[in-house]
Amino acid sequence: MISYTETSTIPGITIAGASPDLMKYTSPADSEFLYYGYCRCLEEIPITPDGKPTPAIITRSVIGATDIPFFIVDAGSMIKPFVPYISFNQEYGKNIAFGSAVDPNNVKKAFEYGSLLGTQISKVSDLVVLGESIPGGTTTALGVLSALGAGAEFRVSSSMPDNPHILKNRVISQGLTSAGIKRGDLKSNPFKAISILGDPMLPSISGIAAGVLGSGGKVMLAGGTQMTAVIAILKSLDQPLDNICIGTTVYVARDQTSDLVGLTETLSENAVPVYASNLHMEESSIDGLQAFSKGYVKDGVGAGGMSIAAILKLSGRINGENLLYYIEREYNRLVSSRRNTQASL
Repeated sequence: MISYTETSTIPGITIAGASPDLMKYTSPADSEFLYYGYCRCLEEIPITPDGKPTPAIITRSVIGATDIPFFIVDAGSMIKPFVPYISFNQEYGKNIAFGSAVDPNNVKKAFEYGSLLGTQISKVSDLVVLGESIPGGTTTALGVLSALGAGAEFRVSSSMPDNPHILKNRVISQGLTSAGIKRGDLKSNPFKAISILGDPMLPSISGIAAGVLGSGGKVMLAGGTQMTAVIAILKSLDQPLDNICIGTTVYVARDQTSDLVGLTETLSENAVPVYASNLHMEESSIDGLQAFSKGYVKDGVGAGGMSIAAILKLSGRINGENLLYYIEREYNRLVSSRRNTQASL
């Protein structure tokens, strides 16, 4: 699922984009990369000048190795991708510091559309993996968790090794003050919490998950601490959490600057399981891939969850070390493509 929030333009919030001006291209570029292996909405190759690639490189590698089907849902991206996608007809999210992030009517529509889609998806698959690409998503997730009284301060992850907790909490406090509410005031009103401090992705994925679960299917929320906000939303709506889990990478699960497992346990009486894939990035000879194990990016675009799904699908015939081979191969193809592009300029 691709989406956008203007919260991502706050300096220091995220590195999920080459610059604040290019941040709005992050999600559509990720979706294009999954399909084509390159981007069409901008000329940039999805890799930073110092070699750090988008986590979509993991997801694309897994898809190529296992042929797992996927599709893109647009839930409020600012720039539309040049790929086939399902549209929820959502506006992009605003800066949560102003206490008005998503139109309340759009929050309800996103959840309803998601539920309808989830019901249909459950008819063709017994396990649905839901991933996201939205820069600034951990901050908006923290906003919703705070409004719901989840006690998530200093517990959400970041795309950077130095997690900007102080900045994130200051932005949340500004949003709460602007909206005239306090932490925990909206414990029983998750839609209002999203409209004030969230983003369009959260009600959309929550709706899809509710639709799948309500139809007897199973859901893996493929992402980091953003997905704890989805758990909190579903819990507040009295949705059953028996057949749902979170799938991420060890780089999120072991992150000392956040607390994915502890936060998940706080949110559910019978703790929602958290699974983590070890992609052995620290063993790679490629610096850009080693960066994942050093705290950069860590997960995104469903990377961790899709890796787990691949291991499940192939029943032990593939593991994290095998997947690293495919990821390195994709990385080398990407770097070669960049060199060819530079040579033609």
